[in-house]
Amino acid sequence: MTLNIDVSNPAGDWSMVEDVDIRAAACAAWNSISSDDEDGEVSIVLADDAFIQDLNARFRGNNAPTNVLSFPLLDFENDLSGCNPGEARHLGDIILALATITREAEAQDKALSDHARHLVVHGLLHLMGWDHEATQAAMEMEALEVEILAGLGVANPYEAAANPYEAAV
Repeated sequence: MTLNIDVSNPAGDWSMVEDVDIRAAACAAWNSISSDDEDGEVSIVLADDAFIQDLNARFRGNNAPTNVLSFPLLDFENDLSGCNPGEARHLGDIILALATITREAEAQDKALSDHARHLVVHGLLHLMGWDHEATQAAMEMEALEVEILAGLGVANPYEAAANPYEAAV
């Protein structure tokens, strides 16, 4: 099981976050829930708040920056159209916003790289069909995120929050 990762940086100075940390987070999430014979591809866009605000306004009707957006290419569980056996499945795109993530990391007293890795894991899980709309689904997704992050040496991002999901993501 291989995950091909394309990391691009159209806006923002992401030099304080190592590319290897972004890639490791995506691989850890992929390895935790993909099958042994499955190959995938993902695009991770490291952007600034203006870039993500534009996307958020156009695609979610929310004219404000957010920390992470995920755009799945396919319904991971049900729609395999366009996927040929033996070819990597393109999962979709994850977009991160630097200033928002930096503010959140500072407010939550976390290392920027740890918060970025958390949001990459969170975004990849969304691309693979996980969501947090219902309470039970949110608890399951959060538990999986914590497990994946622990494997990367990242502390539980939800531990200190009164409303953990709302505070961290």
